Amino acid sequence: MQKQINREFYKYISLNVLGMLGLSCYILADTFFISKRLGADGLTALNLAISVYSIINGLGLMLGIGGATRFAICRAQGEKEKGNQVFAASAVAGITVGIVLLLIGLAGSDAVAGMLGAEGNIQKMTGSYLKTILGFAPFFIMNNILIAFVRNDGSPRLSMAAMLTGSFSNIVLDYVFLFPCNMGIFGAALATGFAPVISIGLLSLHFIRGKNQFTWSSPMGALCCRVRDICSLGISAFINELSSAVVLIVFNLLILHLAGNTGVAAYGIVANLALVAVSVFTGISQGSQPLISRFYGEGRKKESAAVFVRAAILAGAVGIFFSVAAFAFTGNLVGIFNGEGNRELAEIAFWGLRLYFLGFCPAGVNIVAAAYMGAVEKGRESFAIAFVRGVAAILFFAFLLSFIWKMDGIWLAFPAAEISTLLLTAWFLKRYKNPVLPPVEK
Repeated sequence: MQKQINREFYKYISLNVLGMLGLSCYILADTFFISKRLGADGLTALNLAISVYSIINGLGLMLGIGGATRFAICRAQGEKEKGNQVFAASAVAGITVGIVLLLIGLAGSDAVAGMLGAEGNIQKMTGSYLKTILGFAPFFIMNNILIAFVRNDGSPRLSMAAMLTGSFSNIVLDYVFLFPCNMGIFGAALATGFAPVISIGLLSLHFIRGKNQFTWSSPMGALCCRVRDICSLGISAFINELSSAVVLIVFNLLILHLAGNTGVAAYGIVANLALVAVSVFTGISQGSQPLISRFYGEGRKKESAAVFVRAAILAGAVGIFFSVAAFAFTGNLVGIFNGEGNRELAEIAFWGLRLYFLGFCPAGVNIVAAAYMGAVEKGRESFAIAFVRGVAAILFFAFLLSFIWKMDGIWLAFPAAEISTLLLTAWFLKRYKNPVLPPVEK
């Protein structure tokens, strides 16, 4: 039994990490090709616009992970029809939210760009990117929902293949649209928008081949209750992405004041490299979620907790690796995205990368812990961990430390927030008498 659990654990983890790494190529490809083709102005526009992409992605992850978690619990408890209703509720909510975002993009992308701090030519570039990305919002959201359900329906390889295929198509189309076609930042956004469409096409094989154990079942009688339940279980994933958007916006505004557009471009390099690390942590947390939810639904809480412990240890080790790599290869990593050889940009990004990446060891543990809490129906604790690390703590430290140490304080806000959140995570695990840690003594 233990060997089977080990095999399943490493299968789900490895496939999801690979898939999430592929997804991170969405933005890395944009960053690389835009830096080569459009320079620092293009990087600034991308970094201002990418916060909106994080919100879109977060909504899709919340509905996908939350719905798939409830679906896995229902299936483990033999409630097939209820699981079908959960899928339908996730899909209805995803399509509705996607259409709303599409309309916002058509009507107000330029206004949103201005609210994000863009001005002049950069505002035009940012608005163009936003309009295109928001136009594909329904596909981004539905892609995340289908990936999560197909993975929890026993097809993690297909989920991984869909994520990787979409991401690699984005890389190819980025090059084609930006260089031979010379379509500017619109081309970069269009390439990113096509990626979920291609991914959904591949995921449809799960249904065409008849391997799906869930089908459409009208949830209309209890739609609001279902959606509320789904959101509560997937809230940590949304907060993680929302926090990225909020932090990007606040950091951009602070950095514009401290170091101008060049500073924002430097932050774009650091933030987009950080996406790779976060994608690995997300892959670990999402890979462990189906096992945790299944064991929890079957009443096997010790096995559920054991999966979390392994995932947390793995995430912490990966975080240490990323921190060491950031110190060892700082110049090389920054140089990849500094096509113009801008010395000021390189200097700001050099120290930013080293200081920012100090936070990735505790960040990995926090992300996995938040996902674990959601997978075992502790939605409030999951929300608290995600909100503190992603919004409250990092914004507090950003304002405080930037006042004291200027740009260095901006970079140090991330590790300070993650370390403080780790204390909250440990307290929750003890406070709620979790099998992972001994309960608090009275």
